[in-house]
Amino acid sequence: MSRRVVVLTDRTQVPAGRSLRDVLAAAADGGLTTVLLREVDLPDDERAKIADHARTCGLEVVAAHRAVVGCSGLHLPSGSALPAVATRWGRSCHDRADLLRAAADGAWWATLSPYATTASKPGYGPPVPAAAFAQAPLPVLALGGITPGNAAAAREAGAWGVGVMGAVMRAADPAAVVAALLEAAG
Repeated sequence: MSRRVVVLTDRTQVPAGRSLRDVLAAAADGGLTTVLLREVDLPDDERAKIADHARTCGLEVVAAHRAVVGCSGLHLPSGSALPAVATRWGRSCHDRADLLRAAADGAWWATLSPYATTASKPGYGPPVPAAAFAQAPLPVLALGGITPGNAAAAREAGAWGVGVMGAVMRAADPAAVVAALLEAAG
């Protein structure tokens, strides 16, 4: 993960009249360099096509849950087994203990969520305390409810960067939202 803003995909949040490919291209135009490809309900060949398109936009692609050919890494769900093959990998975490386990298991990064109340996952749970981001044992992306308005606060709390889904997927102007996030997150 090369930048402090990573966008997670969710094609179900993309407004009518636009495609996930459109959003990825616009996000790249806004300065995004890394995308975490979710779409875990799709077959692997469909996910590979999305990853190929993202790479043509200049994006580094990290696959969620299971490997996708050509992706630079793998992001695993909380509590999942370690990857069978050597690769850069991260893990979804939901508290400080999860972060410590991810670091001990050899993760290169983690997401810690939810940072704030999130429209993408209503009722997901209370936000993690800001103190959970302080002095983390590995690079941590604050995830959940991240917007240009709170990205700087997440970094000030100790997050290495931010992971964003809904604010970009649902945006009328994904490039502008990404540019604002990059400015806020440093």
